[in-house]
Amino acid sequence: MPLFYQQNINQNTRLAIWHITEPLSFFLTKVPIQKTITHPHKQLQHAAGRYLLPYLFEDFPYDEILIASTRKPYLPDEQYHFSISHCGDYVAAIVSKNERVGIDIEKPQQKIVNISTKFLHKEEYQFLRYGGDLMATTTLLWNAKEAMFKWWGLGKIDFKTMLRIEQMDASSQTLKGCFRKNGIQQPLELHYELLPDLCLVWVNTPTLV
Repeated sequence: MPLFYQQNINQNTRLAIWHITEPLSFFLTKVPIQKTITHPHKQLQHAAGRYLLPYLFEDFPYDEILIASTRKPYLPDEQYHFSISHCGDYVAAIVSKNERVGIDIEKPQQKIVNISTKFLHKEEYQFLRYGGDLMATTTLLWNAKEAMFKWWGLGKIDFKTMLRIEQMDASSQTLKGCFRKNGIQQPLELHYELLPDLCLVWVNTPTLV
C-alpha cells in the first residue's frame, strides 16, 4: 500500500499523503471521477485524492462533494471540512470533523524561487536569509501561503499582502501566520514536514474571527 505519510493531528483531524503507483482503474473501483477532467494524469490525481478522503474517515460522503465557484471542493452540510493537494505522483488530503483546514504539498523547485517576488512580502525575505537552503525555504513559504489560501476557501486573495508569514521555528516545524482581509485578522499556526523531495504544510483551526 503506497501510503507515503500519515498523521492523526487530533481526535477529529487527520491527514495523509499517497504515492500514486496504481492505474486509474484501481481508484475508480472506490470513487467516481468528474467528467470535466480529461487529462489522464489529472484524472489519476483527482481519483487518488477522492480515494484518500474515506481512507482517513470511513464514513466520508465523497459522492456528495460539490465544487464552489472558487473551485474549492466542499460538502453541502459541512459534515467534514477537507482540503486536497496534488504534486506529480503524490496526493495529500486533510479531513476534520470540526476544524477549518488547508493543506499543500510541493517539490522544491527553482521556478518557485523565480516567482517569489509575486507572493512574498518584503518583510518575509528575512526567512530566506536565515533559512539555509534557498530553494527549500522559498518552497516552504509558498506551501504555507497555498495552505492558508485553501483554508480560507473563498478566493480573491493577494498572496503578498493578505497571507503573511510572521515567524518560523525550525525546531518545532511551525510557522506563525496571519490572514488579513476586509478587517479580518486571523492568526494561524501552520505545521510543516520536509519529507524526501517533498514539502508538506497544513493548517487547522476551529474558528474564523
